[in-house]
Amino acid sequence: MIDVLSESIEITDTERTSIETAALATLRFENRSGDLTILIDTPERIRELNRDFRHVDRVTDVLTFPAWEGEISLCADGYLGDIMICYERAKEQAIEYGHSLERELSFLAVHGVLHLLGYDHMTEADERVMREKQTAILNGIGVTR
Repeated sequence: MIDVLSESIEITDTERTSIETAALATLRFENRSGDLTILIDTPERIRELNRDFRHVDRVTDVLTFPAWEGEISLCADGYLGDIMICYERAKEQAIEYGHSLERELSFLAVHGVLHLLGYDHMTEADERVMREKQTAILNGIGVTR
């Protein structure tokens, strides 16, 4: 189950559907299953959590909180973790990159789910893998630039 919550931010049904579709497409692309929560939140909350958990005192577009430690296969109950998306940052990036807000929200959902599945972009090679997967998943659901 994929829960999309937006307690502090009002999002449209179209935006919610875009996020859910992208997250589900990522799980299917990776031939995985599991439950996760995606919270759409404010820059202030994202900055606070980024500072508290990553020791980076700035707003970011997406944060992930995997439910697993070490090996992802140890996630026995099927809960993969939580993703937080900064709605304001997504709006800014959509304008910056010249595409729709729904496309940006979809991208951030895909990116976050890939992190919950153990992918990262700390090296150039890892970043290339994530970028290729993100593009393939988004193209697969018809979300292009």
